[in-house]
Amino acid sequence: MPKMRIYKEFKFDSAHWLPNVPPTHKCANMHGHTYTIEIHVEDELHPELGWVLDYNDLRNIVEPLVVMLDHKVLNEIPGLENPTAEHIALWLWRKIQPDLPQLAQVVVKENPSNVCIYCGG
Repeated sequence: MPKMRIYKEFKFDSAHWLPNVPPTHKCANMHGHTYTIEIHVEDELHPELGWVLDYNDLRNIVEPLVVMLDHKVLNEIPGLENPTAEHIALWLWRKIQPDLPQLAQVVVKENPSNVCIYCGG
């Protein structure tokens, strides 16, 4: 069967600051983003069902994590003390991958032009 990739998009609003940048850097101050994340899954097309994964199953895995992040200060969440887009992508990967071995990519967008893509490894 052919391999295919699907993804589902999620949004959440959070505040953060970056504790390791110089004090004069604008991100040293608390600020917020409306984050968009994409969770990509790659696998063989199921011969009978005709899909890679039920989107509802993907939502059920990811949505509890989105709830943990939405309207929170990210710095206060264990593992996100330095909540760069890169660390958010890693955090999401580590939380999702055990339940979703077909995970192929996590995309974190702070805004439409600031994007981090993590493909595991």
